[in-house]
Amino acid sequence: MKLQDELPLDHHLASVYRWGAAFCGVVLLVFGVLGFADELSPFNTNGDSIAGMSTNGALSLISVAVGVILIAGAVVGGNVASTLNMTVGTLFLLSGFVHIFILDRPANILDFGMTNVVFSFVMGLVILTFGMYGRVSSKLPHDNPYWQRRHPHEAARESLARSGPAPQGALPAGPGHGGRHLTGADSPAKRRHGQPS
Repeated sequence: MKLQDELPLDHHLASVYRWGAAFCGVVLLVFGVLGFADELSPFNTNGDSIAGMSTNGALSLISVAVGVILIAGAVVGGNVASTLNMTVGTLFLLSGFVHIFILDRPANILDFGMTNVVFSFVMGLVILTFGMYGRVSSKLPHDNPYWQRRHPHEAARESLARSGPAPQGALPAGPGHGGRHLTGADSPAKRRHGQPS
C-alpha cells in the first residue's frame, strides 16, 4: 500500500473521504462545544457528563481541536481527507485501549469512563473505515485509481485490451520498415510483381 498514490479530484471516493471526515468532525465539535458551554474545569474528574459520557475541560478542548482538524480535512478532500481519517481513527482506537488500563486511576486526567472507551472504539472504527474505503484492500477493483497507480503495467495492458484490436489492414511496424505501418498495397509481395504502391 502506498499512501502517496493520488486520487482524481472528481472520483466518487473523494466524496466518501470528504463526507466521512465532515460527519465525524461535526460530532466531535458538538461534543466539545457542549463541554465548554457547561464551563467544565480543565482536569476535573468528578464525573461531569455530556451526552452520557464523562468529560472535563481538557477533553472538550481535545474534541474541538480534532473536530476542527477533521472538518478542515473534509474541505481539502481527496488523499488528505483519507489519510487524515486513517490517522485520527487509529489514534481513537489507541486512546480506547490506553484508557481501559487507566480507568479509576490518577492517570485518567481526561475523566474517561467505560462509555467514553466504547465511544472511542466506535468512533475510531468509523473514522478509520471512511479513510480506508476503496484504498486499503488486497482485492481492489481494476478501475480503482489506487490499483491502477500500484499496477501501471497491468493497467496499461487492460486499457489496450478495452480499446479493441488494431485495424486489420495495418501491420505492426518492424525495425526494417522505418517505423511505418505497411498496408496491403505496400506489401513486399505486390512490389515483387511490379504493382504500384
